[in-house]
Amino acid sequence: MKLMVIILNKTDVLDSLLEGMSAAGLGGATIIESSGLATTLSRLDSSFISSSIRAILSGAEDDNRTILSVIRNDQLEIARKVVYNTVGELSKPNTGIMFTVPLDFVEGTRKNRPSLAPLPQEAGQDEALGIGDGSDKQQPQDNSSKPEKKKKKLPSFRKKAKKKQDNTEN
Repeated sequence: MKLMVIILNKTDVLDSLLEGMSAAGLGGATIIESSGLATTLSRLDSSFISSSIRAILSGAEDDNRTILSVIRNDQLEIARKVVYNTVGELSKPNTGIMFTVPLDFVEGTRKNRPSLAPLPQEAGQDEALGIGDGSDKQQPQDNSSKPEKKKKKLPSFRKKAKKKQDNTEN
């Protein structure tokens, strides 16, 4: 997986870029309003910036958009094509910058979200995570009289929620 970062100076094509990314299967992106160093410095009323630098920077775009998207490794070339077809050649001035960063760990993306089935738990794990009070620990039972159906064990935080729900219904 990669984090694709696009800093888009050519903000007039933002909607088209996002539509192209979505159509290409690159769903999921965060768009942040941002500004570059030169633009920020040009707004300062400071003697630090000479009048010649202000003149050069005065034509610069007021702001840009930073687009963050987690993509699979095999989606990089598709993403680049979408950007080039929408934005144009990034080497042109005031267009944008695109780069990726490899990711070691990704959680929370649609394809990486766990199913609703609970994860297997070790005894005492709920307490270690601060979500249980130990009331869900099984006590030894005498099962010699009759066999019972095994009940699906719920994590203690689910038991508490179910208990509250049962109490409010009564």
